[in-house]
Amino acid sequence: MEFPDKFVEDYASNLSKTTISMSMPLWDVHLLNVKTSEAESTGIIRIHHSLGDGISLMSLLLSCTRKASDPEALPTIPSVRRRNPSNYGGLTYWQFLLKLWCWVLLCWNTTVDSLISLGTFFFLEDTKTPLKGTLPLGPTPRRFVHRTISLDDVKLVKNAMGTTINDVIVAITQAGLSSYLNRKYGDDEKDNQGGERNNNNLPNNIRFRAALFVNLRPSAGIQDFDDMTRTNSKARWGNHIGYVLFPLKIALRDDPLDYVRDAKVAGDRKKATLEANFTYLIAKLARFFPKYFTNKISCLPSRTTIWFSNVPGPAEEISYFGFPVNFIAVSVYGQPNALMIHVLSYANKMKIILSADEDIIPDPHRLCDDFQNSLELMKNAVITSKKANPQLYKQRSNM
Repeated sequence: MEFPDKFVEDYASNLSKTTISMSMPLWDVHLLNVKTSEAESTGIIRIHHSLGDGISLMSLLLSCTRKASDPEALPTIPSVRRRNPSNYGGLTYWQFLLKLWCWVLLCWNTTVDSLISLGTFFFLEDTKTPLKGTLPLGPTPRRFVHRTISLDDVKLVKNAMGTTINDVIVAITQAGLSSYLNRKYGDDEKDNQGGERNNNNLPNNIRFRAALFVNLRPSAGIQDFDDMTRTNSKARWGNHIGYVLFPLKIALRDDPLDYVRDAKVAGDRKKATLEANFTYLIAKLARFFPKYFTNKISCLPSRTTIWFSNVPGPAEEISYFGFPVNFIAVSVYGQPNALMIHVLSYANKMKIILSADEDIIPDPHRLCDDFQNSLELMKNAVITSKKANPQLYKQRSNM
């Protein structure tokens, strides 16, 4: 086969033109015995989203695999600890006041974010850009593309800036989208004026938001499959996700690390809100008032520009029924917007996966290039800064 990678990509994209029959189990498996640049063959598992969210399905996948280094052992399940903000035992007076202030801030942020979500239900829409379709959007065929980046490079930036991996991923997303849109607006300007493009072609004050999905289980992170399917489990199988409307700053920065700083500020703000619980509650209420809520629920994410989801994968290489797994790429289709971004970690790699409406985004591979280049610029900026001030970065990496 002359272009095996293109064949596999086209095959996956053509699946988005069909739906799973409701007269049979809500999943199907496609095995493509085609050697690509990344793997000897490819397996595509299509599962209806009503069966479970990303946490549930990743837990199910890991239960079917084994460590590549030990064919008899299950993969190590990545875990995330959540702090209990209600534990006031042994607090000093000032610590108690700090906790009280955090609760006041949580209530205020939740109120503001819930009102913005309600406003988005009815009228508040993002700025029209080359990445946003015209409302109303319905399910459309998708193009699935993915790009591998180094998890070690992401951790290098994380440790140098004293942030989280999620902050760095959001920063890469902001930087990549800014670069892509700047090029798109520059092409339009060149076509309209017949002249050379300016360095900065982005309009001012772009409202650009992501519907960012949040796991609402009491137990965070990927869970043991047997525990998820146990009665009264805190992990709970199914769909237990809400989403927050996460503002992304679309702008060109002289210092690429400014994207990380912006992402950290926005991320810390969204950690101090119960907006995800509010949107989850609204989705639950929609079941009891389908005639009124169905259209409103579908309009909320389509009034934003993109959907975004970040799911942790296995920390070491795994095998699937004896076959070593080289990469895992997850995505969705059927959503009412033009672009969905998934990020998934696997061993020392990280996959950025795009689900794009080709009528609106005809060049999703170039957007993948922008994400990869953004990480490279951040990595180089960190290395340069380390050489200039090694003591500062040593202190940050030890925090």
